[in-house]
Amino acid sequence: QALDLQRPIDKRVYKGTQPTCHDFNQFTAGAETLALLVGFSAGQVQYLDLAKKDSAGRLFNEERLIDKSKVTSVRWLPDTERLFLASHASGHLYLYDSEQPCGATSPQYTLLTQGEGFRVFSCKSKTPRNPLLKWAVGSGPLNEFAFSPDGRSLACVSQDGVLRVFHFSSMLLQGMMRSYFGGLLCVCWSPDGRYVVTGGEDDLVTVWSFAEGRVVARGHGHKSWVNAVAFDPFTPPPPPPPDGQGDRQGDSPEDPPSVTYRFGSAGQDTQFCLWDLTEDVLEPRPPLPRSRPAAAAAPGEEPGPPPPPPSVPGLPRSLSRSNSLPQPGGGPQISPRVPPVLSVGRFATLTLRDPRGVAEKEHKRYHSLGNISRGGGSAEKPPPQTGGSSRGGSLDMAKVLGTTLCPRLHEVPLLEPLVCKKIAQERLTVLLFLEDCIVTACQEGLICTWARPG
Repeated sequence: QALDLQRPIDKRVYKGTQPTCHDFNQFTAGAETLALLVGFSAGQVQYLDLAKKDSAGRLFNEERLIDKSKVTSVRWLPDTERLFLASHASGHLYLYDSEQPCGATSPQYTLLTQGEGFRVFSCKSKTPRNPLLKWAVGSGPLNEFAFSPDGRSLACVSQDGVLRVFHFSSMLLQGMMRSYFGGLLCVCWSPDGRYVVTGGEDDLVTVWSFAEGRVVARGHGHKSWVNAVAFDPFTPPPPPPPDGQGDRQGDSPEDPPSVTYRFGSAGQDTQFCLWDLTEDVLEPRPPLPRSRPAAAAAPGEEPGPPPPPPSVPGLPRSLSRSNSLPQPGGGPQISPRVPPVLSVGRFATLTLRDPRGVAEKEHKRYHSLGNISRGGGSAEKPPPQTGGSSRGGSLDMAKVLGTTLCPRLHEVPLLEPLVCKKIAQERLTVLLFLEDCIVTACQEGLICTWARPG
């Protein structure tokens, strides 16, 4: 049937509460069924089947006996027909079965397991009822969560500024990362499940390695909080090294770094940023020996962690071949290089940022890094403390700053966006990469599609 773009296939008006999040079941979607979950500001979750025109749907947590706070994110479990998760501003995460009732009384829970900053409960009931499980994660609102591509791991970001990654079936904590300051607002997995990117109130995007359990890069381009991050799953994979040799010793300094991953971010500053993660950021070469060479690891021995920043002006973790910003701290200035994979003209209406033109607009948010790479000295000051309760979930910033949970700014590569473009009048809230376009949405209600390169 020809689509009538003037008329929606479904329209609903809600009174007394507002939709805050939604998710389609991609596993069951077809001509006969189109299952949609909608979360609301008062805590309810609605199930609709848009393929069935007369479907009134089902309402979960209708009496708000399970949770009275706003639903911040709702997701179907990967490759399942009935199970879904809903996170709330209370910091709780609930597992629902769409075929089970919620019950007429408040649920009672039994503690199943607990760990650093989280507890998991099961619902005590003689007959099956929702919620099946309840997580208490961190302190403050649980802002977003995302399943890994294989569906085994679950990444959660909270207002306490902590990324927590769980093995979903065993409910065990697999890794953690702390924002530089402020809450974390959004999270996304790389298509191969090796990296997690987050954004939040420190105005940064942070790339965390799932396998290594450490921050591998941060990106600074936004002037306010980062609301949405997304990997581009259609970036072509890097070519394999010739003859199976991956040492890249034949590379010349003029060779452009190969783009391994591409991701985007959208912020409350109305800007869309596009970032490239290149080989030399993810697998940095050891710095060239100077007049006083550092002690090398013995043959067959794993090299240790990188040394603390030198007292003399040096270049910790040289990144001269990546699209990284100059490292703060007084070291030599590295001119950022843009790989020729994405030229200005090929990105349709999006153009490369002119660093001189965007510099000095006044920041409209209280939590901001401002100009982290200009002054050099500001990076060494401990970031401001964030408020909120500390019910065993938040990490003491004074203790984690400078550790693998939250390295200092000069201890990891600082990326510069390949593209940084103001594309809206109101704060951006949604970012999606599709095969033929990029989709953004803003708080004004406008949904825009952007042409991809070429």
